Amino acid sequence: MSFRLRVLGLLLFVAVAATAATAWLTWRQATGAVEESVTASRAETGRITTGLRDYGYTRGTWQGVSPAVLALSRDTGQRIRVSTEDGVLLADSDTLAGRKPRQVKAEPPLLVDPAPRFRVPDATFPASAAKITAFEIGQYGHNIRYTSCLTRAGAVPRVRTDEFGTPAPVYDPARPQCRRTEETRIADAAIRYTRTCLAEQAADGINACLQRIFRERTAGTAPPRLEVRLGVRNESPPGLDIAPTVVVAAGVALAVAAAALLLSRTVLRPVRALTAATRSLGEGDLARRVPVTGRDEIAALARDFNRMATSLQRSEDRQRRLTGDIAHELRTPLANLRGYVEALQDGYVEATPELLDSLHEEVMLQQRIVDDLQDLALAEAGALTYHRADTDLAELLETCRTAQLPRAEHAGVGLALSYEPDDGRPVLVHADPDRLRQAIGNLVGNAIRATSDGGTVTLALVPHGELAILYVRDTGHGIPPDDLPHLFDRFWRADAARGRATGGSGLGLSIVRQIVRDHDGTVDVESTVGEGTTFTIVLDRV
Repeated sequence: MSFRLRVLGLLLFVAVAATAATAWLTWRQATGAVEESVTASRAETGRITTGLRDYGYTRGTWQGVSPAVLALSRDTGQRIRVSTEDGVLLADSDTLAGRKPRQVKAEPPLLVDPAPRFRVPDATFPASAAKITAFEIGQYGHNIRYTSCLTRAGAVPRVRTDEFGTPAPVYDPARPQCRRTEETRIADAAIRYTRTCLAEQAADGINACLQRIFRERTAGTAPPRLEVRLGVRNESPPGLDIAPTVVVAAGVALAVAAAALLLSRTVLRPVRALTAATRSLGEGDLARRVPVTGRDEIAALARDFNRMATSLQRSEDRQRRLTGDIAHELRTPLANLRGYVEALQDGYVEATPELLDSLHEEVMLQQRIVDDLQDLALAEAGALTYHRADTDLAELLETCRTAQLPRAEHAGVGLALSYEPDDGRPVLVHADPDRLRQAIGNLVGNAIRATSDGGTVTLALVPHGELAILYVRDTGHGIPPDDLPHLFDRFWRADAARGRATGGSGLGLSIVRQIVRDHDGTVDVESTVGEGTTFTIVLDRV
């Protein structure tokens, strides 16, 4: 609503309110006081049910709920009786307050369900969605047992809600008797859930299936639902005092003055807030934001300001992270290079061909890190250039295999290509072939380094309807389950003992993920220690 209409509406409201107040007072004085029902207001009811749900959600048990019930009763003024659906009484505010329990109202109870409101991941790729669902089911059981242990130990768990709606407790080092574990055995469950839900082809059907599985698998872990009854039976409602006419008239006058004050504050307060925020932004406080209320022109200006500040802050954060990464990764090798150069200048070491070759190799490694950092920074900022065209993935994989074959033969590793056509059509995607070769080349290079002499690395292309699925499999040493969540992090290596000469720059997988995301695809990894690793890239076909 525009500001002009808001001003007109406010003035009309004052006039109508004055007339209505006079009519109301006349009617009230003629008819007398009316009785009001002593029922919990929506705000009080919501506060009570939300407080109880939060208790069960964060603690994983109803043990110790009595103090919370007594506190809610005192805050809202309501008599609260809490029991399970089986009729087991958990707490009664009358008993807790030292009062003889009174009869509750003959009304249906309120139901409080502490189970998590699971948000199903994107079901476009059922295998990934089922894998996440299986992980969340297992992790929920671990988290509930941990928070229940903290509650029994007398602690108040600190819990946040993860992106899928399940509780994620914060580890409390002060309670070593409570151990927090992580779910790792999810592969079999994910396969079962995928097979169960793949019969439903529509995304909504798969979502409903995974939600049902989550509810069924966590039903025995979550605390039971509560029945909450409020109020007291046959309690007489209080009467309403009638104010004199003169008080109403004074109230109307105050309403007019308040309306004028509100009108000036409506205009000046957001303007002052915008002015202060703009000044702070100019002084370097990029975290400053303006509160946004309403939908008028001033609110639109505030939203645009907040979007601008957010964009500036993200740009500053990206630049700061990039600078920190460069400094962290280049400090030690540059110090080594400086030491050798100074030793050469001072005559402490001789400039042998072997030493010069070693220094040149180190410089080239640092150059590669700088190039990778530049590609990653451009990709994350959305500024990486892509020249998209309809690309035949079978030909692209053959090109990648040819380029990587000398490295594989030098390492004694076999490099194979597998293509399984489904309908005779070429597998085309609208993509930048050079960037896709870069991404696949990074995966193949990592696979060759991870595979021992005599092992095999396989490039596979499997069309699946409107999707194209690429696999890079190796028979290497595998990756431990605890390392899989960090695999795509910048400068992270699964084997800390491997340096840049043997383990890469630590940027290859981050670049792979960003390139695949920019092509609206997904990349995932599965690995078994001692058997090998499989990277899966899923892209849309033309």
